[in-house]
Amino acid sequence: MGRPPSWRRVVLASQGEAAVAVRLYNEPTFPRALEAFVVHMHLAWLYLLQAEFVRDKVDFRFPDPHHKGWFEKVDGEHKTWDLSKSVRQRWPDGGAVRTNLEFFIQLRNRVEHRHAGADESMFEAVAGKSHAFLLNYEEELTQQFGNEFSMAKVLRFPVFIGTFTEPAEEALTRLQKTLPADLHRFLAEFDAGLSDDIRRDSHYNLRLRVLLEASASKADMAIQFDRYEDLTDDQRATIDQLGQSGRVIVRQQDRPVSNQNLHKPSSVIAEVADQIPFVFNSYDFSQAWKKGKVRPESGATNPKRTKADFCVYDTLHRDYGYTDAYVAYLVRKCSTAEGFRAVVGREPRPRVQTE
Repeated sequence: MGRPPSWRRVVLASQGEAAVAVRLYNEPTFPRALEAFVVHMHLAWLYLLQAEFVRDKVDFRFPDPHHKGWFEKVDGEHKTWDLSKSVRQRWPDGGAVRTNLEFFIQLRNRVEHRHAGADESMFEAVAGKSHAFLLNYEEELTQQFGNEFSMAKVLRFPVFIGTFTEPAEEALTRLQKTLPADLHRFLAEFDAGLSDDIRRDSHYNLRLRVLLEASASKADMAIQFDRYEDLTDDQRATIDQLGQSGRVIVRQQDRPVSNQNLHKPSSVIAEVADQIPFVFNSYDFSQAWKKGKVRPESGATNPKRTKADFCVYDTLHRDYGYTDAYVAYLVRKCSTAEGFRAVVGREPRPRVQTE
């Protein structure tokens, strides 16, 4: 038997880090579990991409700027690309997988150094992105090195409560409000800077719907997975209807800010108008949310059907609050004439500059 390829040991090291990451994520009593998950998945991804570079003979060492043909060393070891540079090398044209990785690279620094106690609220806020983080890893691992390396052989679907009961749903809703304000802002601003295609892509942020059913036979698996894109049109219509009326969603989707950080329409108009070179008034604002389907029209039978990362319905006051992410989105889009026309639906008028 020949010597195993040099990349194999790097893949195995990557698998080990991913397994530790998932074990700690699913351990309810482990302190700072989300931070540990992010750190170990960071290493898992780094080793996986390095294994690809080794296999493909891509030199991922940093050249020594002072000696041609030499390479930089740190403590006697060659300095190699970090995860950020490795990701740019693997996905030079961007995409949802790269965006998901870049999100967690930025999040790691914030959680690791400033928010050691924010784990519980962060779990809920980034649940969809965390699932995508792991599933993207599994997809890259098996596509690059084969099904024999699949993490499905060593991981199990966890037993959990989620939001199958009303008390659990209420607890998760309360938990969201404890997220530190700067993390709220980071989540909102990161998403606001993305295209709609990336934000809706399951490789960036995975959404799950779970149905409870009795097992038909002993041969049935307890958990079965169906991809939305593989469903028939009738099945998709049924799933979409469940999303409108049912209570089977595992997590509350895309709540980047809590109610205390929401903006009234007048505040949104003032902030946008102050930051773009065009006139932006109440008419423009109403046209923007209507054109973008950010919230239902007044008098709608279901006023809660908003784009939750941009707008939230306040049941108590029967009005709408708008998020930091929506303000950032409007500023970014309406800063150019083309973007203004796309969002508002009219030609922009230059704002008169005052001394």
